[in-house]
Amino acid sequence: MPEHRTATREEWLAQRHELLKDEKEHTRRGDELARRRQELPWVRVEKAYGFETDEGPASLADLFRGNSQMIVYHFMFGPDFAAGCKTCSSIADGFSGSVVHLAHHDVTLHAVSRAPLPKIQAYKKRMGWSFPWASSYGSDFNYDFQAGVTEQQQSAGDGDYNFRPVDMRSEIASAVRADWPAGFLDGTDVDWATYRRELPGLSAFILEDGVVYHTYSAYSRGIDGIWGMYHWLDRAPRGRNEARDAWWKRHDEYSGE
Repeated sequence: MPEHRTATREEWLAQRHELLKDEKEHTRRGDELARRRQELPWVRVEKAYGFETDEGPASLADLFRGNSQMIVYHFMFGPDFAAGCKTCSSIADGFSGSVVHLAHHDVTLHAVSRAPLPKIQAYKKRMGWSFPWASSYGSDFNYDFQAGVTEQQQSAGDGDYNFRPVDMRSEIASAVRADWPAGFLDGTDVDWATYRRELPGLSAFILEDGVVYHTYSAYSRGIDGIWGMYHWLDRAPRGRNEARDAWWKRHDEYSGE
């Protein structure tokens, strides 16, 4: 017999109707939050950032690729990483199919990482991805948009993430003693401190009359919504099963692949 409680179809249907009410309210609340995101004021991007792309050197405006809107995914892939973060990689598995639809709605989806372009290109080829991905190596872009901290900031307990100060020193010391974050580091060939200098998130921008404006950013649990795998699991009988710490892998690393 299954450990989970069971019921008749009629009992199940009664509870499903109650849940449906809450799901509809959740959907309406999500619509309201989307509207409020779009109503945020725009902030002019004053600094000139430089990127390396498959097409050559680029400015932030160049990354729009002819569209007026752009969403940047801050992909955790530092200069010393042997491979991209496996969590970011599982999120990015859904990007290539969305790029063409977004582009036809005047939105460019672009990943940005601090890894040098040749590393990005090699990893992108390995993963079989087609979405645009730029290198911000040598630029302040990641730091200015809370997608990373410098080694000096990390050592001093300084920096910002998710719109608040972040001090990683105790976390790194605990991780080193317990060796608990090993699953997250799989394939990157870096230690926990180096790994944590890269931070995930997304930022939205608009190009208006030749001027780039920052319109929105989200980090941490704020990017759950673009992790397609999680939304499938939320509808599976046992959910995300997060007790299995960092159980996911890059899609070419599962046994039998």
